[in-house]
Amino acid sequence: MSGFGTECAEIVRAARPGDYRVGMVLGSGLGQLADEVEDAVRIPYARLTGFPVSSVSSHGSELVAGRLGDVPVVVLSGRAHYYEGGGADVMRTPLEALKALGCDTLLLTNAAGSLRQEFAPGTPMLISDHINWSGLNPLIGEESDRRFLDMSAAYDPDFRARLRELAAEEEIALGEGVYMWFSGPSFETPAEIRMAKQLGADAVGMSTVPEVILARYLGLRVAAISTITNYGAGLQAHGLSHEETKSTALMAVDALKRLIRRFVKDLGNA
Repeated sequence: MSGFGTECAEIVRAARPGDYRVGMVLGSGLGQLADEVEDAVRIPYARLTGFPVSSVSSHGSELVAGRLGDVPVVVLSGRAHYYEGGGADVMRTPLEALKALGCDTLLLTNAAGSLRQEFAPGTPMLISDHINWSGLNPLIGEESDRRFLDMSAAYDPDFRARLRELAAEEEIALGEGVYMWFSGPSFETPAEIRMAKQLGADAVGMSTVPEVILARYLGLRVAAISTITNYGAGLQAHGLSHEETKSTALMAVDALKRLIRRFVKDLGNA
């Protein structure tokens, strides 16, 4: 673990003492979830050495530490992406800080494009697995044998099963599928979308996969949910835009709030 991750954890503990259990990373349009945190302190990324400040309009750049119910949580409201600076490991220090704060679980959210007709815009999709189409990896340059990371169950099967159960109880139509990571920032072409469908992807996006790899490297258990904000290129009548991504992501916020609250409470009772 880098010194920056430990140093940042000390800054958070100085502002709000204690150990934490669950870390979260919030994607496009989902920053409202950070407002659910109680007894919270908010620390801008700019105050935390090694934390990247996102240039994406739909992303915040602050760490929120507090409680969801009785469970101590740390929320990263906004992420930086590979396409912003060309580093697949851009979120390494923030995730190392979560680990240093005591988190053993990471919940990720993102916005994604659907490749399946039944996953309409506004639908949450539980990620069951991913395809790293970019070929990039945040562990490139690691020198120990730990870099040869087992990714056969990267998205924790027990977490996925529990999220499905909780979604059913909350009457939330939760899809489940494979997420394919493209580097961005341009949206995919219709030909790339046809390829992605042939390769077994159910949704496409520009984030999350590097964070999952880093989280598993750090020993964190992972769950991830995409908010479907559009159909992939060639699958809808109109073109793609970031404005659509931002506005449609808001459609799923209330359902995600309920699901995440239940999930975190469940972890606290485990």
